[in-house]
Amino acid sequence: MKKYTFSTLLLAALYVSTAAVAQTNGSNSPYSRYGFGLLADGAGGFNKAMGGAGLALHDGKELNFRNPAAYSAIDSLTFIFDIGASLQNANLKQGALSTNARNTSIDYVNLGFRLSPNFGMAVGLVPYSTIGYAMKGQDTFDQTTGTVTQTDQYAGNGGLHEAYAGVGWRPFKPVSLGVNAGYLWGEMSHTVTASFSQSNIDSRKRQYGGEVRSYKIDAGMQFYIPLHKKHELTLGLTYGLGHGLGSKAYFYDQKITGSSITSGDTLVLRDAYAMPHSFGTGIAWNYNNRLRIAADYTIQKWGSLKFPTVETHGGMLALADRKGAYKDMHRISAGIDFINKPDGFRWGDFIRYRAGFSYTSSYTLVDGHDGPTSYLVSAGVGLPVINRHNNRSLVNVAIQYERVKPKAAGMITENYLRLCLGITFNERWFMKWKVD
Repeated sequence: MKKYTFSTLLLAALYVSTAAVAQTNGSNSPYSRYGFGLLADGAGGFNKAMGGAGLALHDGKELNFRNPAAYSAIDSLTFIFDIGASLQNANLKQGALSTNARNTSIDYVNLGFRLSPNFGMAVGLVPYSTIGYAMKGQDTFDQTTGTVTQTDQYAGNGGLHEAYAGVGWRPFKPVSLGVNAGYLWGEMSHTVTASFSQSNIDSRKRQYGGEVRSYKIDAGMQFYIPLHKKHELTLGLTYGLGHGLGSKAYFYDQKITGSSITSGDTLVLRDAYAMPHSFGTGIAWNYNNRLRIAADYTIQKWGSLKFPTVETHGGMLALADRKGAYKDMHRISAGIDFINKPDGFRWGDFIRYRAGFSYTSSYTLVDGHDGPTSYLVSAGVGLPVINRHNNRSLVNVAIQYERVKPKAAGMITENYLRLCLGITFNERWFMKWKVD
């Protein structure tokens, strides 16, 4: 059977209709075929338009699940319900060929409230990764019976999700500490089907993937430095625990003859996956509660981890964990948030204006090359919902343009235009109303 390179497969993928891929999984990217798929950005409604920056941000009116130490800022009257979704158009291009794909996704669902003074809590559901693609490649070869066309069809779906609960505590004025404890679960499925133009040649179907059921722990700290009456500097630190997931990978090899399927090799590998250690640092400057400027740097230590790989030993297939599928991932992001008059009286006084950018390197290798690099710019607003009893809720709108650029020639370049919508219900549920 002929072996195809990644670039050949992606060239053929441009001819395939993306309608075959579920439109609610948030991905049509061939790059989601590698590792755990495309990793979520971890941003909330308040910082989607800030390039995702936020490790050092804290405000009692928003829920910052990127750094659980920020939960300590939730005030005594607040119950926060935060939900967000994205709609995106992707343009996949290789040379003179291109195709478009549209997706929607739920980005997060979070709740936050205060338990006691300087002690806040949050619970939520967020995506960790997404897999979604459908593509095919064709090639011809000669046999004694004539020229044969081989068609390989590739499809993948699934991803990982995280349900978490976290607390943030401010033991003394300059310092806040926090931790998120989560449950990580999901399935990853990839299928390759080879069929031939001559009916006397059997088709072959190979399926590989895995399932994950494990815990996830993330800790954070924020340190506040008052510089002046109207100026405050905040430093943020985060750490994500790296550990084995205790999960299994599988590989199935089947032969298809007419309408019958004959099972071949069935391989199972236990303890196949692991999470990387991750480290993040951020800085934010707050001027008079009107202007916030934030910047983050995060590194995820994927390079030392193994990934399940199908190998051939003495003509027999085997599934084994091997290094060489991953590389360390780096992310830099920065953003700005501005409100004209936080103590104003008109609706326009409370609008928040935001902008930002980010750079993210790939955590996977693609056909022996470094995976693509992501460049993102964003802008948006936080529109206040004001009524007699509530001037704290926001409708968050962000527009993002992301360019995913490969390192090697001949691979696909992806361009995304994304609309992110979020609603932050910030209600004073715990206020004691006076009855006349």
